[in-house]
Amino acid sequence: MIRQPVISSQAPAAIGPYSQAIRVGQWVFLSGQIPLHPQTGEVIVGNIESATVRVMENLGAVLIAAGLTFDHVIKTTIYLTDLNDFASVNAVYGKYFPDNPPARATVQVAALPRGVSVEIDAIACANGSKYSGL
Repeated sequence: MIRQPVISSQAPAAIGPYSQAIRVGQWVFLSGQIPLHPQTGEVIVGNIESATVRVMENLGAVLIAAGLTFDHVIKTTIYLTDLNDFASVNAVYGKYFPDNPPARATVQVAALPRGVSVEIDAIACANGSKYSGL
């Protein structure tokens, strides 16, 4: 299988030796996004809700670069430095998946890059849309 990087100028550039996403056939594996402003690379300062919105917008930009939408996402993992933020993150996250949300895991971690409090990664399938079936 051919691995094809997915690159979006509307999402933060990778801050290490990884791709924003990799497409392999119909599958797209999105690297974790943290609340970085896509143009400046600066951490979004504010509450967990604004941080989560930025993370989801960054994921959305990478999905668009892959020719996909949130409807194609089949699995996510949410990393939190404080599980007390779960309800707030969940409220924002749910707005991006109003129908048929993907499978998901949420875990608390000791720390995340750049000292942020939330990171989310995703797996999408080009055939995984609620409109196309698997």
